[in-house]
Amino acid sequence: MERQDWRDVLLVDGYNMIGAWPELSQLADNRLEEARDRLLHMLADYQAYSGRKVIAVFDAYRVPGLGMKYKQGNMTVYFTKEKETADECIERLVKELTHRRRQIYVATSDMTEQRVTFGQGALRVSARELRLIIEQARQEVQSRIREHASQPIKRNPLEGKLSLEQLLKLERMRRGEED
Repeated sequence: MERQDWRDVLLVDGYNMIGAWPELSQLADNRLEEARDRLLHMLADYQAYSGRKVIAVFDAYRVPGLGMKYKQGNMTVYFTKEKETADECIERLVKELTHRRRQIYVATSDMTEQRVTFGQGALRVSARELRLIIEQARQEVQSRIREHASQPIKRNPLEGKLSLEQLLKLERMRRGEED
């Protein structure tokens, strides 16, 4: 029996985010592939931080004739079919992914283009909100790393696995004391 994936899903309109985030939109004019790679890197990090299923969708009109999907780490990347918009692909994916226990979030600034999607129960995340969510997740992970690094290292890994009685017996043996 195939295991169902009940995690929340974040669908991202890739070129929409690139156009909305200033540092990526500046790159998009001359180096679109680099802007796309940076966005995918940020989304992959977010996916790792949050555990949420992330799917990035890019319009085929920017890369004609593709119509493909691939995995990048645990994230899925779609390039729409020729003449299919990212909005149409996202709408199709929402229909495919909708389950009772799963929440679907759509990151786009094209709210009017996604009326059907939001009518099906998906929740909208604006480009600005997504940016804040990604940054907050990154900061939380960095904080946990710093917190973990500041904790003293236990010199004896057996200490957490043995009972106090066993530890005392080992200590007596180490000192050469008789039982």
